[in-house]
Amino acid sequence: MLRGFSIKSYVENEIIPLQVNKVYSDRSQLQYAYYDLPFVCPPTGKLHGRHPSGRSISLNLGEVLRGDRIMTSDYDIVMGQDQPCQYLCSHETDRRGVKRARELIEEGYVAEWIVDNLPGATSFVTVDRTHKYYAAGFKIGYKEFSPLTAKQKYYINNHITLVVRYRNAPGRAGNRGGKVVVGFEVYPKSIEEGHRDSTGCPQEIRSDNNGMEIYIAPNNTKLASQYPSSSYLPEEDDVDDGTTLTIPYTYAVYFREDDTIEWSKRWDMYFNNQEESNVIHWLAIVNSLVICSLLTVIVVMVLNRTYRQVHGKDGAGDDGKLLLKHRKPTSGVKSPRFREKAPAGLLEQSGDAGRDDDLSSDEEFVEDISGWKLLHGDVFRAPPYAGYLAPLIGSGMQLVFMATGLLVLSCFGILNPSFRGGFVSVGVGLFVFAGVISGYFSSRLYKTFGGKNWRKNTFTTALLFPGLLFTTIFILNLFVWAQASSTALPFGTLVGLIALMLLIQLPLVYAGSWYGFHKSQQYEHPTKTHSVARPIPEQAWYTRNSYGALIAGFVPFAVVFIELLFVFRSLWQDKSGYYYVFGFLSIVSLVGILTVVEVTIVSTYIMLCQENYNWWWQSVFIGGGSSFWIFLYCIVFYYTKLNVHGFISGLLFFSYSLLACTVYGLLTGTVGFLTAYAFVRRIYGAIKAD
Repeated sequence: MLRGFSIKSYVENEIIPLQVNKVYSDRSQLQYAYYDLPFVCPPTGKLHGRHPSGRSISLNLGEVLRGDRIMTSDYDIVMGQDQPCQYLCSHETDRRGVKRARELIEEGYVAEWIVDNLPGATSFVTVDRTHKYYAAGFKIGYKEFSPLTAKQKYYINNHITLVVRYRNAPGRAGNRGGKVVVGFEVYPKSIEEGHRDSTGCPQEIRSDNNGMEIYIAPNNTKLASQYPSSSYLPEEDDVDDGTTLTIPYTYAVYFREDDTIEWSKRWDMYFNNQEESNVIHWLAIVNSLVICSLLTVIVVMVLNRTYRQVHGKDGAGDDGKLLLKHRKPTSGVKSPRFREKAPAGLLEQSGDAGRDDDLSSDEEFVEDISGWKLLHGDVFRAPPYAGYLAPLIGSGMQLVFMATGLLVLSCFGILNPSFRGGFVSVGVGLFVFAGVISGYFSSRLYKTFGGKNWRKNTFTTALLFPGLLFTTIFILNLFVWAQASSTALPFGTLVGLIALMLLIQLPLVYAGSWYGFHKSQQYEHPTKTHSVARPIPEQAWYTRNSYGALIAGFVPFAVVFIELLFVFRSLWQDKSGYYYVFGFLSIVSLVGILTVVEVTIVSTYIMLCQENYNWWWQSVFIGGGSSFWIFLYCIVFYYTKLNVHGFISGLLFFSYSLLACTVYGLLTGTVGFLTAYAFVRRIYGAIKAD
């Protein structure tokens, strides 16, 4: 049964497994497996339903990459049976465990438990009590200020009330008495160790109780011997002197029938403030459409001007043929001029009669051509470092295919929050199997540039960009491994990623490269390239590589920055990963790509008019220029919206943000390159130069 798509129904007295996952915080990028915590009840291994507790649940690649570590637990939940109190265990933890618990409580860590693929949620009600919504996870503890000691006290939530909301199952399962889970709420509470009955449950659960403080008095005798010359003794230490703190854990289970929630709508409770968010999403779309419309007007003007230059009075004649007019040498260095045939029968100007005696009387009048037309012999000259440009464009085509597939599948609801880890898993799969597309475009472009060693280009395409990504992730993984965090990728997962890259992607890239190089023709260019490169005149500051890319990149960033705020909140702030408005994201992405296309056309046209034919790499930089502004946006978001502490957390944030911006930059850079290539071939294909 595929999680997130198949409806699981339960009959009366059937065991519903509860799975524990991890703890995470919006103040840290480090996550930890729940059963790795030293102060919680470890699994006993007893059989609960069909599986023993402590058994790891098989995870997809996306779940592993997002830090999930799902395991079966000892919590007994039986459909339809309320349990006011159930004793779980009394766990003894030493000073290190106490210190660890206080650290996690200080950082605001919350735990994620799962029932029927629904994460346990903390329930909230709006101020006007008209709406109820969920926040995934529940706090493992809390802290409060003591008025007596003027110090912070830390309390562990050791009693958990579980509320399972259900309704009759649809279809034949409901006719047989089946029930489906439509809500899973968790209400944590801290109750002191004393005042318990013979079963270990608190005598008064619903009344106000003193909390279970996480504290072990310091061993002053041992500390005094450890710091003999110091007049100050620290209050906390993690020296193992055998002293332990016993923490009793209990839980309660209640079932509540709720016919107001459909099974297909049960995730809507996790998406709070939808009405307010929708207004902002529509604002983002209007913003993007306004910017795109203004750019469209500019592009139409550019294309209209180009058309008139080619077909109108400033351009070629009926046959579209340009003739070089031989001129007498003059002092100074000037750009060579091309002239165009005028219709037969027009009178020549008197100033041109003496200089054109060598032309026959029936030849047409030629007039000066300047700007982009002068570059017909150099505009298709192979760029420097073409051996790297072709592989990068191939990898960019992989990313374009992957992003398109993810957005389409998300819009159709195939990739949804209930398919935990599905977005990343499917994305990696699409990227790997798009290797054949990458190899095809890379080798064909490499062949167009005059390359001969297609096997070298194949291996560069298959390993350059994916290898850089993997190496960066591996280095970051070393830092996370040192923190014993579940965010670190297991060694087996790393081996699996290498196998995907070498055993599946590489052969696919090889197959695509072979076909693109041997079975396909190189891209045809409408003009021939001169043997001697034309000198490039001094360029205006706004057309230089870095300035031009940054200026042009700001426009697509202005289109997408509002929607990016929601994505950042889901990934970095809420930590839930439950981004759900893919319809809005798809619209904004489509308009953003259209903006990249239009910006590239305008920028490339300006470059050519400045007699600069080095547009190959520049088109990539212009298309991907918005990634620079997005990375700056990440920095601003980090310092203004996040409350992240610690060097490792900051390193992970900026490193993964830089990786994401690099991926986005290569994707949009590839779109920019394809746009500029098509535009240049189009405008020079409309003329013939001799």
